[in-house]
Amino acid sequence: MSDHRTLTELNRVTAEKGRKSAEDLREEADRERDSAEAHRAQAESVRKEAEQFRGLAEEARARREQYREELEAVRQEREALRRAAEDSRQAAEEARHATIAAVAAAADALSANLAQMQFLEDARNTLRRLTPTNPRDVH
Repeated sequence: MSDHRTLTELNRVTAEKGRKSAEDLREEADRERDSAEAHRAQAESVRKEAEQFRGLAEEARARREQYREELEAVRQEREALRRAAEDSRQAAEEARHATIAAVAAAADALSANLAQMQFLEDARNTLRRLTPTNPRDVH
């Protein structure tokens, strides 16, 4: 029986070692599972951050496009203002020439009127000289 006891004791010790080894393996598996879960949670967090970053990048792209469009609109408006200023400058120059021409025409007209008035005044003076002052002097 002693061999049977020794064999039973040996089986018990072996079983205890196996149980201890299984317990160690279970703990190791638990640690691995916890580590894998932590990595999964971290990967999920990184994925969410990447998605947020993608959203921000898309928003930045949209704003950059909007800014570019607004900048182009300002450039076109500035060009339209430049053309309008050039048109205004040309119109002012034409108006200046027209004013000069109008003043010259008015001066010519006044000069002609003055010449007519002088002619009429000379004619009146001539008539006065030729006309007798006494009606009896007329034959």
